[in-house]
Amino acid sequence: MPNTPEQIQPAFGTDPERLALVATATRNMVLVLDAAGCIEWVNRAFEAHTGFTLETIVGRQPGDILHGPDTNPETVLRIRQHLHRGEVFEEDILNYTASGAPYWVHTYCIPVGESESVEPGFVVIQTNISDRKHSERGLRIAASVFDRSHEAIIITDHSNRIIDVNPSFSRITGYAREEVLGLNPSILSSGRHSRDYYQSMWASIEKTDHWRGEVWNRRKNGEEYVELLSISRVHLEEPGRYFHVAAFTDITALKNHARELDRAANYDDLTGLPNRQLLEERIRCARQHAERQKRSLAICYLDLDGFKAINDELGHEVGDLALRTTAERLTQSLRSGDTVARIGGDEFVLLMHDDESPSVYQSILNTVNEPLTFADKPLKITASLGITRYPEDDTDAEGLIRHADQAMYAAKEKGRNQFHIFDPGLNAHRRQRRNQLVEIANALEHDEFSLHFQPQVRMVDSEVVGFEALIRWNHPEKGLLSPAAFLPAVENSHLEIPLGQWVLKEAIHQMNRWREAGEALAVSINISAPHLMDRSFADYLESYLHSHPEVSPGQITLEVLESTALEDTKRASNVLARCQSLGLQVALDDFGTGFSSLTYLRTLPVDVIKIDQSFVCNMLTDDNDRAIVESVIFLAQRFDHPVLAEGVENTAHANALQSMGCNLIQGYGIARPMPADSVLPWLTQWRSTVGQSRTLPELEDTANYGTGG
Repeated sequence: MPNTPEQIQPAFGTDPERLALVATATRNMVLVLDAAGCIEWVNRAFEAHTGFTLETIVGRQPGDILHGPDTNPETVLRIRQHLHRGEVFEEDILNYTASGAPYWVHTYCIPVGESESVEPGFVVIQTNISDRKHSERGLRIAASVFDRSHEAIIITDHSNRIIDVNPSFSRITGYAREEVLGLNPSILSSGRHSRDYYQSMWASIEKTDHWRGEVWNRRKNGEEYVELLSISRVHLEEPGRYFHVAAFTDITALKNHARELDRAANYDDLTGLPNRQLLEERIRCARQHAERQKRSLAICYLDLDGFKAINDELGHEVGDLALRTTAERLTQSLRSGDTVARIGGDEFVLLMHDDESPSVYQSILNTVNEPLTFADKPLKITASLGITRYPEDDTDAEGLIRHADQAMYAAKEKGRNQFHIFDPGLNAHRRQRRNQLVEIANALEHDEFSLHFQPQVRMVDSEVVGFEALIRWNHPEKGLLSPAAFLPAVENSHLEIPLGQWVLKEAIHQMNRWREAGEALAVSINISAPHLMDRSFADYLESYLHSHPEVSPGQITLEVLESTALEDTKRASNVLARCQSLGLQVALDDFGTGFSSLTYLRTLPVDVIKIDQSFVCNMLTDDNDRAIVESVIFLAQRFDHPVLAEGVENTAHANALQSMGCNLIQGYGIARPMPADSVLPWLTQWRSTVGQSRTLPELEDTANYGTGG
């Protein structure tokens, strides 16, 4: 407390100048007020701290210039009451500088007057206490945080003895503050963590003054809980003095909820088995491990046979019992490290380390087949099992499951209660065929196909009697492709009929173009069995011919492969008979290569028989092939059908065939298949070569080039 005037007077006497020096030299802010409380004088410390000069504030009351928005009005009221009563007082008050910056002062005010031989008024001494106020405020906030924090807080000394805990500590652990003061926090230990765990924790604190992690502890009632713990070492200014502040949150409920979420996301509710999501993750991990260890895996897709009937006839309660029992049996039958998952309905997937022993798969089926008793009645369950193996089937987790599923359906097709192993090679072929079919469909849409034509000649007068239409693919990258490069993929696919219709329309359209050029040329068109047996085939053909009346149906020959299995020969016969009624010719192509030659001759309405080129090209050197050719010609003559031989490569072939009674020939010896715009120039040249003699010219020997069509 500053000295009173009575205490100062003996030292300085009544010398006003010496007293003024004291007021000027002090770092405290000094104000002299008149009896009304208005400023008469302030010292330099006041001016320097507040930014107000004496000239600008003289005659004004301090409150008018120093008080601001956060100055406590109750404190202001008390000060005014003290001044009004002329009392000595002390108050802490928040003032503001000329620039608006707040600061705290301790104000000491004494009244002066006649006893001091001066005019009545007041002397005010102010000390800046902002630092102390801020410290007190920080301590109050810290104390409030300590008391109100939802986190438990423990403060220990350098010996790790508890010197304070907050209320949340008591709420979480069950220990009252008085019970733990002076004790080590190890009283909470659950015993779950090893000595190494705690040594690692303290090593981190020694090195970084901090550690954070999860710890299992035990409440006072013995219940275990998991906490997220953070420990900081706080150093004081005194050397070697420090404290530990530990804050933790009980995350047991959060952990339990996370486990519930994990179970809901990764496990099947009914059986408790992993679901598809977790299964795929385990397959991905197993693939990586198997790759490193050079081991193999088996992914088995198991489906219960006739499970829907169990649900429908016996109810879902029995169905659920069957699923749970199957899950338990499969789990017990697997080895350590293997996985069984339920991925929906009555479908299970097993992930196993593969030993490539079929007995393992049969054992799985036997496990499922064990009778299940319900209401004292045995219930027999069987399953179908599909297996794929990694790394033979080198694809991702989703692909492995899909391939095992495909193998499972193959097992069902065997008759159920069977297993089938996926063949990656066969699947690759199917995938390649699917891709090729997509490419062929695009080619059909973008008009990439064309027809080539190979002439057919009557030997008796060397007359060209027609041309066989043969499809080619003008591939944008691979160039011109023969039918062998793409027709096998089209067989028995959804494109077989659209492609056949394109050939039919294009051939008839080309016949019309030749007719307009002055040549009425006959054309043979190959028709596949599915196309022929399509219910709309005859109607479509009749409609197309009616829309092109300029084309003579008698110049169109439909060639049906004898090697193609016609499942319904009666229907095929009816379709071909209707085509003949429209005026078309019918040829049985590649005769002798199938198993139904005589049956087809007897049942199908045929106008021409074509001998397959595979017999013709070798008949001069192979007695068996020659015998077949002779037999076909003989049969055709008995059935009164003309015969056309394919694969004629030279004059020797032609002469031999003519001697056997075959008068129609086709092959490379006459001409290779040619584009449509080359047909008329070739025909002109052929007629010029034949001339008036009307005899067959010497044919070019093409044996070294192979036969073609």
